[in-house]
Amino acid sequence: MTERTSTVVHPFPVACAVRPLGDGSFASDLPVDWTVGSKPHGGYLIALLTRAGLQAAGGEGTATDPVAVSAQFLNAPAVGPALVHTEVRKAGRTTTVVFAQLEQRGRSCVEAMVTLSRLPADRPAWADLPDMPAEPPVHAVDLATLPSADVFRLSGPCEVRLDPSGAGFLEGRVGDPLRLRLWVRPRDDQPDTLFSLVAGDVSMPVTFNLGRFGWSPTVQLTALLRGRPAPGWLRVQVESRAVHGQWFDEDATVIDSTGRLVCQCRQLALSAVAPFNRPRERS
Repeated sequence: MTERTSTVVHPFPVACAVRPLGDGSFASDLPVDWTVGSKPHGGYLIALLTRAGLQAAGGEGTATDPVAVSAQFLNAPAVGPALVHTEVRKAGRTTTVVFAQLEQRGRSCVEAMVTLSRLPADRPAWADLPDMPAEPPVHAVDLATLPSADVFRLSGPCEVRLDPSGAGFLEGRVGDPLRLRLWVRPRDDQPDTLFSLVAGDVSMPVTFNLGRFGWSPTVQLTALLRGRPAPGWLRVQVESRAVHGQWFDEDATVIDSTGRLVCQCRQLALSAVAPFNRPRERS
């Protein structure tokens, strides 16, 4: 039995729980099944900080929902106990802003500004969204069946499907556009607003299509929450505009089962640099 399959699966609400310590700080335990390799997943960490920010704000005024999170990844935390320190920087009628810092062993790991307000319930006046089916097609690849599942441990608590069309790295091919399509949902649960933050960072790096494999740490991530997800699969399109040296950007658009935009996520990350065949430039 592999380490991944022998690990207890923590449902998202349990994995993302924080315990107040009474001074604006919260205790948490970062579980092994919400990791990539040995490191806690970035989207999961953002959701954890947002949960602490919501509890720190205490529902002041109309600030009951996260609408934006901007985070800096300073040092990669490890599995195990962690502290989240919070400070309410603004409490207003329209928005409340909370600073949240994840600390482990006296070192700051992730720092975020969490903006709270109220998510709109009405339909958007305008939206330009990817055209994806509400459910993964029959040929979609279950990430839990890949050899990398022991590295991508989120395939334990989450169901993740990848559209193999355009994912040339699955066949050792380089040159496909840096655009991937996935579907994700929690196992035995339904997605909520915080889980859409996980969805916004659920993809493997799009630079896999350049033959660049290995750890690709996020340096900065900004997520915009646009609506509460309906039950069912979340569909995710991830793409990059440019790769310069080790630096690359990645934009994720997350849509729920009804076709509603629920999250937009942009990050700046560092790719593993390995020999690869240069893809043909597209006009």
